[in-house]
Amino acid sequence: MLRVGLTGGIGAGKSTVAARLAEHGAVLIDADRIAREVVEPGTEGLAELVAAFGPDILTSEGALDRQALAAKAFADEDSRLRLNSIVHPRIGARTAELMAAAAPDAIVVHDVPLLVEGNLAPAYHLVIVVDADEDVRVRRLVESRGMAEDDARARIAAQAGTEQRRAVADVWLDNGGPREVVLAEVDALWADRLVPFEANLRSRRPRGPASPVLVEPDPSWPRQAERALARIRLAVGERALRVDHVGSTAVPGLLAKDVLDLQLTVSTLDDADALTDALAEAGFPPMGGQWFDEPHGEPGLWEKRVHVGADPGRAVNLHVRATTNPAWRLALLFRDWLSANPEERDDYVEVKRALADKHAADGTTEHYAAAKQGWIGAAFERAGRWADDTGWTP
Repeated sequence: MLRVGLTGGIGAGKSTVAARLAEHGAVLIDADRIAREVVEPGTEGLAELVAAFGPDILTSEGALDRQALAAKAFADEDSRLRLNSIVHPRIGARTAELMAAAAPDAIVVHDVPLLVEGNLAPAYHLVIVVDADEDVRVRRLVESRGMAEDDARARIAAQAGTEQRRAVADVWLDNGGPREVVLAEVDALWADRLVPFEANLRSRRPRGPASPVLVEPDPSWPRQAERALARIRLAVGERALRVDHVGSTAVPGLLAKDVLDLQLTVSTLDDADALTDALAEAGFPPMGGQWFDEPHGEPGLWEKRVHVGADPGRAVNLHVRATTNPAWRLALLFRDWLSANPEERDDYVEVKRALADKHAADGTTEHYAAAKQGWIGAAFERAGRWADDTGWTP
């Protein structure tokens, strides 16, 4: 199934987006609702809270008095940890139960207010952040929830900030304007990205070939890459020796295809093969066939594995290389050498432009990539001398 994390600050209107996604057919799992369910009257969760904090955390009807609980549970760190040890495992178990009950072709939207604060983003195939200007959010909280303005601003300030949310957002929805605008954006997101993403994920369908199209450097590429790298790290665990952003999008100021090239370095190709299913389930299905790097200055074939991103909204190539393949080191050297030598970077831009124009109608990047190898091979020699002179190491 496709796992989508949905989050946003208080007053941003996240429920509007959640409801629309549910209308389209998403399986909606509401973290706040689950947090209430696991401590309803008659549950083991409520009984354990009473045992830990006393019967005066209950209302006269026997329900949880949340303000009374907060006064005790947040009085000191030990009390807060005791509360979390009771509630969090039950929330996690119920969430896992609901996830497991979803159909294999489901698009599961997990509505989690504290997704950013809990560092949960890598667990999802896609993260949607709903936002609005602070003044809009304050007005909503005052008008719809009866909060005092100072209280509303304090609640907003206590949550993750805009930059923290942008760091994890694959999709950023501004819900500060007319409701119809954000609903139209959700409709397009569902049809153009979420539905095909789920189909690609389920069928392990790789991205199709395309002609080389170069775009101006995007300063957000490193942040986009880090989101994908975090998902890969979580998926592969200790088998990864390192995971890196490589290729042209990793070099500041370099013209590039709008494709993130990532590298997973492992000890052996057997390790690479053992990770195939984990990477596919994380959103990076394998490309079929045999794949090799161009050997530079050494005999033999430099074999590797290639996976691609299943997300139609973010093209990713993942090169899985064993340390027996010298290309893992060269990929890092080439990135760092170009970053440190602007004149070489600019020369490479001219080569890329000329070859992209020449192969614009190919329908594939195969010939474009092959034609660059002469320049790249000579560049590796210059980069090697630079590494010796500077003491560079990967």
